[in-house]
Amino acid sequence: MLRASAASNSIALHCATMSLPLSPRSHVAEYTQRMNRVLDHIDRHLDTPLDLAGLADIAHFSAFHFHRVFAAWMGETLGDYLRRRRLEVGALQLARLPQAPVLQIALAVGFGSGEAFARAFKLRFGCTPSAWRAATPQRWADELAHVRRQQDRNLDQAQRKPDQAAHRVSGNHQGLNNLEPLMDVSIATLPPTRIAYMRHIGPYGATISRFWAEQFMPWRSAQGLDGAACYGIGRDDPHVTPPAQCRYDACVQVPDDFVGRSPVSVAELPGGRYALGEFRGTGVQIGLAWSEMLRDWLPASGMQADARPFFEYYPVGSYHDPATGVFSCQICLPVRAL
Repeated sequence: MLRASAASNSIALHCATMSLPLSPRSHVAEYTQRMNRVLDHIDRHLDTPLDLAGLADIAHFSAFHFHRVFAAWMGETLGDYLRRRRLEVGALQLARLPQAPVLQIALAVGFGSGEAFARAFKLRFGCTPSAWRAATPQRWADELAHVRRQQDRNLDQAQRKPDQAAHRVSGNHQGLNNLEPLMDVSIATLPPTRIAYMRHIGPYGATISRFWAEQFMPWRSAQGLDGAACYGIGRDDPHVTPPAQCRYDACVQVPDDFVGRSPVSVAELPGGRYALGEFRGTGVQIGLAWSEMLRDWLPASGMQADARPFFEYYPVGSYHDPATGVFSCQICLPVRAL
């Protein structure tokens, strides 16, 4: 994302043709909403040709200016973004759909042939699609080991500083190796849900908590939506997508007549069959829980994940302790038969 000054300059150059309000904050919110519409459309149509004029129309920008606006806003050209998204989604599908032919995945993300996909994939990830798929179990195991080492370091620091331990580890804390009993997984069919979302682009982790506390929750309260359920959608895998380009949506359920205005957009969270894992822990632990669900639970379930987004569901009244960072939610994994 651009720094505020650069974004304001880019917006100021374009606002004369758009007749937008003169407030820089209003400009940024309007641009954010328009760009989010484009990014969401791209993800829904990776298997189809996507041209600059059509995407500019979705954003209500002039086609003449759109390419420069997109590159300034996203930090990469439209062509580079489309190529990156197609390859990243292809990498995710190779891991999620172990039985799907590579050609099927290549076509699903907009490549004309398996050979073209394989060449571009190796250039991006340094290995063939088949090798990437075969290495998935070890890659997930390495990710789990990394998270466990990180948590062990945090616990060790807390033990060396007893006066801080109470603020770092709750009385309900359980070791990471004991997460599995907390992950009581069930299968349910969920209805589609209309949501309003605010998007964060950047590394996952502590910045997401601040995003909820400082931006999304105040907006939610101002809209009178405190009594509505919330959702968190990590749109990208930080082990595939560069952390600075990862997208995360903080969402709240809204009624059918709700009108989304800047800085939020309105979308539909797909319904269907989901595996629901009951989670209680910290932000570090939820990353581990997702990895363990994919590595351990999913292969033994007789199902596979599909292309719908993974998300976390926060019912009204969900537990959250600001002092320890412990919270509860449902981890929702979209699944279908092998």
